[in-house]
Amino acid sequence: MASKETEKEFINLIEQHSRLIYKICYMYADKDELNDLYQEILINLWRSHDAFKGEAKYSTWIYRIGLNTCVSYIRQKIRKPSLVPLTVNLESITDDETDIEQLRELYRLINQLSKIEKAIVLLYLEEKTYDEIGEIVGITRGNVGVKLNRIKTKLKEMSNQ
Repeated sequence: MASKETEKEFINLIEQHSRLIYKICYMYADKDELNDLYQEILINLWRSHDAFKGEAKYSTWIYRIGLNTCVSYIRQKIRKPSLVPLTVNLESITDDETDIEQLRELYRLINQLSKIEKAIVLLYLEEKTYDEIGEIVGITRGNVGVKLNRIKTKLKEMSNQ
């Protein structure tokens, strides 16, 4: 049984990082599954909250739990690959119509990447360091750099088609 203090700490943590959790969900679910996946991540965060030792940032820990939950969720749901649309209210990010169109195109291209590539791009766009990305995804710092370069090249090639 969790103490009231632990519950308050967890609720505060979730309130501070809810946008981050939703961003993770957006990469792996359509709008019909979004809330289910969000709740699944919250459940897993709650279950592992006591085990969090503070060796990493909360955001890193949330990314790791969130990404693992998403991958498990998708594996359980289907065994065949599918294109998951990324739906973001781009108008809330920028007012410039040119920027909005460029962001839409970027998200369209990102949706065509593999699940691990999507995760790496999401973390990169969140301005995580190579070390943080490696820790979250479970690869070395050097491998992060190699994968990012390959992803950037792939996105450029896709945009030229």
